[in-house]
This record gives sequence, structure tokens and C-alpha cells, in this order.
Amino acid sequence: MTTTSPSESTSSTEVDSVDFLIVGAGLSGIGAAHHLQAKLPNKSYAILEGRGAIGGTWDLFRYPGIRSDSDMYTLGYNFRPWTGDKSIADGESIRDYIEDTAREGGIDRHIRFHHKVVSAEWSTATSKWTVTSVRSDTGASVVIEASFLMCCSGYYDYDSGFTPEFVGIETYGGEVVHPQKWPEKLDYAGKRVVVIGSGATAITLAPNLARDASHVTLLQRSPSYIMSLPSKDNIALALRKYLPARAAYGVTRFKNAVTAIGMYVISQKYPNFMKKQIRKLQEGWLPDGYDLDTHFTPKYNPWDQRLCLVPDNDLFRSIRKDEVEIVTDHIERFTETGIALTSGRHLDADVVVTATGLNLVAFGNVEMSVDGKKVDLTETMAYKGMMLTDVPNFAFVVGYTNASWTLKADLVSDYIARLLQKMDSDGFREVRLKRDPSVGEEPFLDFAAGYVLRAVDSFPKQGSIAPWRLRMNYFRDLPALRYGKLIDENMTLK
Repeated sequence: MTTTSPSESTSSTEVDSVDFLIVGAGLSGIGAAHHLQAKLPNKSYAILEGRGAIGGTWDLFRYPGIRSDSDMYTLGYNFRPWTGDKSIADGESIRDYIEDTAREGGIDRHIRFHHKVVSAEWSTATSKWTVTSVRSDTGASVVIEASFLMCCSGYYDYDSGFTPEFVGIETYGGEVVHPQKWPEKLDYAGKRVVVIGSGATAITLAPNLARDASHVTLLQRSPSYIMSLPSKDNIALALRKYLPARAAYGVTRFKNAVTAIGMYVISQKYPNFMKKQIRKLQEGWLPDGYDLDTHFTPKYNPWDQRLCLVPDNDLFRSIRKDEVEIVTDHIERFTETGIALTSGRHLDADVVVTATGLNLVAFGNVEMSVDGKKVDLTETMAYKGMMLTDVPNFAFVVGYTNASWTLKADLVSDYIARLLQKMDSDGFREVRLKRDPSVGEEPFLDFAAGYVLRAVDSFPKQGSIAPWRLRMNYFRDLPALRYGKLIDENMTLK
């Protein structure tokens, strides 16, 4: 259906109308579309994607070795088994999995590429969102009306990553690259490469760059907890031989979810025990006498920040082979030929990779308003980690920081699809959450990572108790979101 908005009656802008509108065609958006069309097959929907391809994060990042840092049996959808041989999969395989899911479900026919959403306005009078996007390929504005809006754009800023201000970087004669904007034809073969950072991206890049570079230095201010996992899950592969594909996948998904959440809980309750276990494993992976205290022993407890995983010991093997050196120090300044450290050491470098983190943005920086009043996200509170107070007919997906993103994404999308199904059958057009003034405020993401701390003040709040608290535990969310009440006293429907 196509109509003309009264506010656009003097222009040529046409307004499309759909029942549901999804923002983002990545892992979350494709999954949300599946759940919605499965439960509401007669409703219309569209997916707005700012870029020109399916995949989101897994299409954006193209640096060497890009891979999952969660196993694919939990990062994969609950409705479509992961059939690849590797549990820790490369970025291209994950992108193919998302694309295949969209194509097989006919979801790809609903995607509108190059549509960057800039604003969303809710009208109580019409019970509709008016969503404006700008086409990145033509510059044209596109307006779509929708009864329900779901943001599946994650929380990364796709336009730019985070790079600190480095003194003297303008004097450096080599090439500086951020992993988020990896050049397609970057030549680092036979060259000296310094990777700045200690997170998942840095520890992925270092051993992969070392295959062609003459030497790679991983320069970190402070270490992270790093563990190794086999890239293949032998139990999962064995189960496939004896069980139907869906059953084998379900068992493996449950097993791996229990393992991930169990490790997190143990780390939080018994941090000293977990420190000792991680150290014992690292001692076996690294050369005798390696300085673990300096390079692999963080000042924080396990899982206060995300624990980094490497497949098949690749980073540790590169260190043993002297292909990768870890240097724990602070940067004093860049020089013409490399980086001067505060210790007095100088790192010669032909290429510097700033794996220094990402920028977070709430809901893709879309400007939202309700009945003409701009929504201040910092004044809203998240309900069950997926809806906001006083923002009607709106939901979002934010996955777990301590386990696979998709475990939470599937729960949220299924819940929203069932809620909309119930509203449709009962004749309701609007759902609105009212904030409970007795509930205390807490930061939306209770996580000590730098990229979170830099942006958390611009996000909504979470509450101190359920259902306002953003749980980071799949096995607590599972009964509440899949089997608990759809509608409670915090909701107003009309």
C-alpha cells in the first residue's frame, strides 16, 4: 500500500506503509524477520539496511582472520542449524550463513538496501511510526509508516571505530589502518607490523598477519584474559552421525550455552579459582619462563570484561614460533619510523594497526520522537532488555556480553512476535510501558570494557530488579521470556 503523507503533500515523496519495520539486515534483523513472518504470515514487513549487503557486522569487518568469538552452535539461530565443520567460524562463513537464512526464508525480498534510517516519529492519533531514511546511493529521502518498529542494528557505530589521539602520528611515514576500515589491497607481506590493542580483534589479527608479515608486535597497555578453544567441536560432529540434524544442533547448542554461562558464573563467584585455572592452561601453551605476570595477567577479574578466545592455540603458537611478540607498555609518541614507548624502547613499524576498539551508539543514532516530543534515551528505562518506557510499539535487540549474541536475539524476537500475535488477535494497536518510580536506576550495560564506559551514559537505563534489569544469563531469561507472561502490570495496551 502506498499513500501520501499530509506533511509531504507539496513534494513528490511517497510514503510506503507496512505492518512491521525492522532496522538492520544483520544477524539480529534476519532472525527477527523469521520469527515475525512465522507467527504473523499475513502481515507485511520491510527491513531497512543502511549498507548494500546482508550481514551487518559480518559484512562490514573484512580484516585478516575475522571470525566469531562465540561458538557457532550458539551464535547460529535456534531455528536453523549450523552445519559447518568449524565451531569457531570465519567471517565469510558466518556471512554466508546469514545470507542463506534470508534467501531460504524469502526474507531477502523484503530488504531495502542503502536505506540509512535517520528519524522515527510516533503518533498516538494514528498508532503508527513515520520512519525517514536517506538513501546512501541516491541521496533521496524515503518515508515509511509502520505499526511496529524493531531496531536490530546492534550498538556499534558502523561509520568509524575508536582511535585515541596519538602524539606525533602525523609524522609517521608508514601506513596506519583501523580494522573497521581495512583496505582491500593492504600489502603487509614481508613487513614489520605493530598491532595496538589487547581485545578480540587484536588477538585475532596478530597470528593471521604473522603468516605473511616479517614480524608482528602486539602492543598493549594492559593484558586481557585469553583462552584457547578447538576450532571444531568433536562432540557436535559425533552427534551429527547419530541424531537428526536439528536434534544434534539443539543438544550442542544447550551444551555450549551451559558451558559459557557456567564459566561466567564461576568467574564471578570464584575469581581467584578461575585465575589459577586460566594461568595453568596458559603455562602449557606458552614457552617455559614466559612472563605471564606482565603480558597475560590483567588487573581485573575474569569476565569483568569479555574473556577473549583464540582457536587452536593460534596466538600462543605464533608466540612460541617467535612470529608474534607481545609488548606491554605505553605509547609516548609516534616517530617517522615507528612508535616510541615510555620505557625507552622503540618499535620499528612499516604498518601500524590500531585495534583500539569500537564506538557505541544507541539504536543507530536514530532521532526518535513521540507525539512531537524528542525521546531522551537517558530518561527511559529498558523493560526485559528489549523495550523502552514511554516509547510505544518499539523493540530492540541487544545480545549478551558474556555469551553468544544470538541466544538473546532469538528470545527477544520470539517474544515480540508472540506479543504482536496476541495484540493482533485481541484487537490492540498499541503497547506502552510505564516506568515504576520505585525501581532504582543502573547503567544499561554493567560491563567494564572501555568501549562500553565511553558511551554508556548516552544509553537508556536498566532497573535494579526484574523485569527492568538486563540479565546477562540465558538460563534466567529463557523461562522468563519464552514461557513467562507476555503481558504484565507494567504494560498498557489499547
